[in-house]
Amino acid sequence: MTFFKGQNPQGGPSRRTLIAGVAAASAALAAGLYRFTDLIVKHYPPTPYDDVLAALVDREEAIKFGALVSDAPAPSALAARLRATLKPAGLAGAAASDIAAARLVEVNGWVVPESVALLSALAAKT
Repeated sequence: MTFFKGQNPQGGPSRRTLIAGVAAASAALAAGLYRFTDLIVKHYPPTPYDDVLAALVDREEAIKFGALVSDAPAPSALAARLRATLKPAGLAGAAASDIAAARLVEVNGWVVPESVALLSALAAKT
């Protein structure tokens, strides 16, 4: 009796089938963990300012810090200003240009670049 390629002579599933099944189950589990939990990546509710807020590494800490920023304008004005500031070189470039131009803000004893303070304030307001 001849066996087709990939069949197990003992009658059970072949090793390839078993490995493929385990790989598929692992991929499905990883995709579910990524999409439906905050275990791998934090998921935030969508806002109209997600293009700007994507520059933040940790939005939760930025929200805490942004709550301390005083005299911040409305979110739409903040977002428009930050879009223009962040577009050329991102947050690192905007912070460096703020430091070079002496645009610094004091927030609860911390002296930070203006773009960082405004981005944190936008996160706190959304």
